Amino acid sequence: MKLHRILAMFWRHIYLYRHSITRLVEIFYWPLLDLLVWGFVSLYISRLSGEGKSTPNFLGLFLGALILWDILFRSQQGISVSFLEEVWARNFLNLFVSPLTIGEYLVSLMLVAVFKVVVVFLISALLAWLLYSFNLFILGIYILPFMLNLIILGWAIGIITTGLILRFGQQAEVLAWGIAFLFQPISAVFYPVSVLPKFLQSLARIIPASYVFEGMRAVIFGRGFPTGLLVRAFSLNLVYLSLALFFFFLMFRQVRARGLLARMGE
Repeated sequence: MKLHRILAMFWRHIYLYRHSITRLVEIFYWPLLDLLVWGFVSLYISRLSGEGKSTPNFLGLFLGALILWDILFRSQQGISVSFLEEVWARNFLNLFVSPLTIGEYLVSLMLVAVFKVVVVFLISALLAWLLYSFNLFILGIYILPFMLNLIILGWAIGIITTGLILRFGQQAEVLAWGIAFLFQPISAVFYPVSVLPKFLQSLARIIPASYVFEGMRAVIFGRGFPTGLLVRAFSLNLVYLSLALFFFFLMFRQVRARGLLARMGE
């Protein structure tokens, strides 16, 4: 695995933003829209409750969860949508007649995902502070393991999505936009796992994101650092990332063996 080839693919995707206003707008648009809509909803509900003292906690829980969820979503899209960029440009086959290996290609997509996550996270944190005086960094250093777990889970979901698109073609492209939301109801993003029905609680226990969001609420409520929750999340993430990589390489070998690479983007 060669670093210069990985960085070449990374910069190939980053340079697209220099010449595409629509791509730049997309980075700002969704975080701003989410924060405006759900931020004002949270303020309205807090005022209806008639307990002004509860507003900071409510905003912290809701806006913190919203921003952290966007990290998972952007991490997934950073891989699957970047892959689709190559398919739409009919450039996928060209990449693999070069010395670039499939492992180097995947690492470059992971770096693109991290870049998008960092940019969107900083924008969202700034907007939350400007619009609602909410400082996400009240989570302190704890925010780093939260982010890392969500990024790894986003990688795993993105790699699986990419493998499915690789194998089944354009009919599977819709997964790049919606698959992450399949996990949202059982990830306990905006509510604790205990709210879910018993059978969904069982599913939530195998979703790493549920431990992250439970941990975030524990920190906001002053219960200390949730080491146990994050260890479980990290362990599950390592398993899922390993399975995702195995699945992707399996799909790639099948597609190459059947001569389908040349038809990508048609």
